[in-house]
Amino acid sequence: MDDRELTQRIKALAKAVGNEPTATVVKMMEDLKKDASPTEEQLRSTKAGITVGRLRTNTDREIARVAGEIVQKWKKNVDAAKDAKRKKDLAPTPKSLSSPGPPSSSFSKPYEGDPEKRHFKTDKVELARTGSQTRDNSIGLLYNGLAYRATESVEEVLSRAVEVEHAAFKAFKGESQEYRIKLRSLFTVLKRKDNRMLSRRVLKGEILADRFVVMTEKELASDEQRAKDAELEKENMKKAQVPMAEKSISDALKCGKCGQRKVSYSQAQTRSADEPMTTFCECTVCGNRWKFS
Repeated sequence: MDDRELTQRIKALAKAVGNEPTATVVKMMEDLKKDASPTEEQLRSTKAGITVGRLRTNTDREIARVAGEIVQKWKKNVDAAKDAKRKKDLAPTPKSLSSPGPPSSSFSKPYEGDPEKRHFKTDKVELARTGSQTRDNSIGLLYNGLAYRATESVEEVLSRAVEVEHAAFKAFKGESQEYRIKLRSLFTVLKRKDNRMLSRRVLKGEILADRFVVMTEKELASDEQRAKDAELEKENMKKAQVPMAEKSISDALKCGKCGQRKVSYSQAQTRSADEPMTTFCECTVCGNRWKFS
């Protein structure tokens, strides 16, 4: 459907709403949903997206329902077109059959600058890939994390950054708060100097983008960090298993619940040696328990 026909149908629909029976308006909308698959440029030039989008809040539930279905269909078509364009833009240029020399693409050409100072701005990376500023900025953030201390070419790093952002966008259902938090977290862990192998594994495809965006903090940690965490956990377990002294009965302690002075107690060193011991109390009458240092 060309711009002219789409414009005519949209004008007719706008005129029919409020003036024609619901059944007539719905029929026009169903035909529009079936026949039209406008591009993003067409939606803007004909203002079809605005007109149909407003009908989603129409007081007639049937009209609002069909309007929502149309908007959803058009949005999916536009997103699919963007994804196709993104993949085409990222694909390396094939070697010409008439050229005896090496490919002109620099996809595999190593980075020659200072790898610790890499940034999408200094690498002159074009981030406009998705049509969304938030998503494009996220690609830039991931590029900076993946490029840190890496010698892979600009194209290789960018290709992987786009894949990771796209995987996160799908996994967290759009530009959600969870999507933003996860990408900032991934950037932080990629920049850790003691976890350099993580970015290497992502860049080389050992960790796929779909898997990378859902990995836990423990899974993202380096082998050395996991070993340290395991040792710390073992040490904390030992400290928590401090033997309790045998309980004694005292009439000097008063239960705050029942007021009786029949209290059993024991003491243990639960903190550092220079801290006072912790006293654990239990009323033998009502069973109330408390502790103090």
